[in-house]
Amino acid sequence: MNQSVEHVFNSYPKNVAAKMHELRSIILDVASTLETNTSLEETLKWGEPSYLVQGGSTVRIDWKESSPKYLGLYFNCQTKLIDTFRAIFGSDLQFEGNRAILLDIESPLPKEILCQCIHAALTYHKRKKLPLLGI
Repeated sequence: MNQSVEHVFNSYPKNVAAKMHELRSIILDVASTLETNTSLEETLKWGEPSYLVQGGSTVRIDWKESSPKYLGLYFNCQTKLIDTFRAIFGSDLQFEGNRAILLDIESPLPKEILCQCIHAALTYHKRKKLPLLGI
């Protein structure tokens, strides 16, 4: 893990850090399945753990004291990713505007759905259609 990212993870309360590690693992698992010549870059953007591969759109994750019940899975608001996710998974996920999926800190992560969303983001610029979403 990138040292600056590790520092952010270490700053979270223990229950939040555990959930953030789980979400990070999902991102790493999805990235490992991609057919790409570049590896996943883990860094901080806007002080938030961020993940990117060449040909994809950045995925960020964070927890904020101002919204202590939720983790945020953030996507570039200039894309149609959230609009697409809302159309397909609207009854299964909670959203914040056109930039984030909000995940209840006390609930199990919807891994299968998140894998599809993360895959779509990490392959966003390589494809004209979003993979796995049937669009």
